[in-house]
This record gives sequence, structure tokens and C-alpha cells, in this order.
Amino acid sequence: MSNENLLTIDNMRVWYSKDKNILNDFSISLKNNEVVGFIGLNGAGKTTFIKVLTGLLTSFEATKVSFEGKDNNFRDEGFKISRYAVFSEDNSFQFFTFKEYISYVFKAYRKDIPELTDMIKGFHFEEYTDMLLKDLSMGNRKKAFLITAFALKPKFLLLDEPVNGLDFESTEYLYELIGGYKKHGTVLFSSHILESITLTSDRVLVLEAGKIRNEFVGEDINAARIREALRYDD
Repeated sequence: MSNENLLTIDNMRVWYSKDKNILNDFSISLKNNEVVGFIGLNGAGKTTFIKVLTGLLTSFEATKVSFEGKDNNFRDEGFKISRYAVFSEDNSFQFFTFKEYISYVFKAYRKDIPELTDMIKGFHFEEYTDMLLKDLSMGNRKKAFLITAFALKPKFLLLDEPVNGLDFESTEYLYELIGGYKKHGTVLFSSHILESITLTSDRVLVLEAGKIRNEFVGEDINAARIREALRYDD
């Protein structure tokens, strides 16, 4: 397992309008083969950062962006097929069935679809594989994208609030998949749910007002310390 940096970003600024930065002086380094939890209160910039990484938001600048040691702007083909993202809410591909969607994704990533039976069972998705995504509940639509993500096994997996909308058993199964992902690559996942962060992460980054304010590693990862850093009110 390599400890070399997968992604390095220095002094990033991100905005929706020029007069208001969402991220400012934002710096982050992610290693190969680690699980990093990204936590912050609503509006802290978690989803915005993931949108930058996926090319959905292009209004940013940074003094350095590198992926696998090479300069990157998140748009080159090599980076695109190295990462896959699951967003908290995603209404794309509404007129695809799950089977059609996963076939489309694997073709785009130039990979063969692996055996999916165990994962479909793990997410209790057996009844929905031939339904249009638009006809699925938010939770089942999320499962379709999660199954695709973990079957694809990208080098860089981005999960934005992945627990939202999931039933208890599917949530537990998701934790297992995240925890075991390091043999395939790096996971960066955002959440406002402390349990999902503390159970799965090697590192936890606390985002506040557009910057990473705290980092917790190993035994320092516990709900009480993170809650204090977030200034949660119980």
C-alpha cells in the first residue's frame, strides 16, 4: 500500500459569484489507499469541493493542483476515468434503468462489468434493477449509483453524503464497503453524520468557513472531539 500523495491542492479559491468565495485558501493532500472523511456543517463547502473535482464547477483557481504527481485541472481524460462520484441528490439519467446505466458507465470507463449479485443483495436492490431511475425513491436511486461506484472500483472514489436516504441495513453494508475500499484506491466522502465518519475513516478533515480547520487521525477520531471541533449543539 503506497503512502504517496494521490491528490495535492494548495491555496484553492472557489466561487459561484466573484464577490463570494465558497472555499478560500483551501489546501488538501490525499494519499493513495486511504479513507478520508470530510465533515462540516451545512454550507461549509463539502459538496462544492466535490463538484470542482468532478468538473461540474469550473470557477476556481489554485497555486497547485496535482494528481499522481502530475499537474491537473480535473478535465483531462486520465483523471476523469480515475474518479467516480456519488452525490447526495442526483437526478441524472432518469430514463435509464439501473442495468442500462451501469452498462453505460462501464463502457465510458472502458471496463467490464463484474458480478453484481452480492452487492445488489447487500443493498436490497433485487426488485429495482429493471426500473427507470426516475421511478425509484431517493434512497433506491442512491443505491443504484453506489452499486455502480463500488463495482467500478475507481482509483479515486468521491461520496457526497452517501448515507442520506439509505435504510439501516444498507447503511451498515455501505460502511463495510467503505472500510474495505483501501485495497482498490482512495475514498473521500463528505457527511454531517458523525457515525459514518468515525466508523470508517483513517483521517477526518473538518471543514469550516471554506477552509480545513482541524484534522483527526487514528485514535484521535472520536465523536466527542469532532463534535467539539464542529461546535455542535446537542
